[in-house]
Amino acid sequence: MNFEIDDKSVFSMDTGETLDSKKNTIFLLHGSGQSHVVWSLTTQFLSDQNNNVFAIDFPGHGNSEGESLKSIEDMAEWLDKVVKKLDLNEITLIGHSQGCLVALEYASKFTKKVKNIIFIAGSYEIPVNKDLINLALAGDMETLNLMMKWGYGSSKQFIGGNPLQKILNSAREVRDVLATDLIACNNYKNGTKAIKKINCPTFFIFGELDKMIRIEKGKEFANLFSNSETHVIKNCGHMILLENAFEMREKINNFLKKNEKI
Repeated sequence: MNFEIDDKSVFSMDTGETLDSKKNTIFLLHGSGQSHVVWSLTTQFLSDQNNNVFAIDFPGHGNSEGESLKSIEDMAEWLDKVVKKLDLNEITLIGHSQGCLVALEYASKFTKKVKNIIFIAGSYEIPVNKDLINLALAGDMETLNLMMKWGYGSSKQFIGGNPLQKILNSAREVRDVLATDLIACNNYKNGTKAIKKINCPTFFIFGELDKMIRIEKGKEFANLFSNSETHVIKNCGHMILLENAFEMREKINNFLKKNEKI
């Protein structure tokens, strides 16, 4: 599916279903330097559970046009343009890593539009190593290898090629897309203030072996919410949606079913 925001084409993975106003609508928000591709094992599954599902590419990512947005706040404002474009009144947000920051910021600004939030491998802040940012700014493709070495729970799971290399194919994309995202994550400081404005049901999924968002940090994040549930996936790292999408999506579906309006 393609539509236009600010005269730029926006891409969302097509599940073959038309938007049904009677169904719950889910937005899947990808992480730094990623695209809808990382949700490939999740999108159709959630659609088959009677949901409208939008796995969107943020500007400059995947198949969406434009330049990458430079701040989490800008991404949240852009997302609301998408929500308005599709004429939606209430949505579910599912974010991974950077997508969690966007979901957090969006829900704090547009509280009445958010039915519930699912945070996958997320926190209220994601500081990024300065050396990693500098490598990305230089367009060094080694940045992708370093991210995935830290992203996966164990080297045995890092098979079938580096997923980021299938999304970011050039030094220019590493510099203009990934580096911009990493800086946006590093600069985001509004997380704890945003949490105070959110009252909707929240669900947190963490990887037991996550090196980017340590389990202690993740649980600290979850405990800041008054209406939250947590699940930890064993033997899994930061890239939960690729490492163990099957357990992740089952837990997501259980949470959504439990929180359906009667």
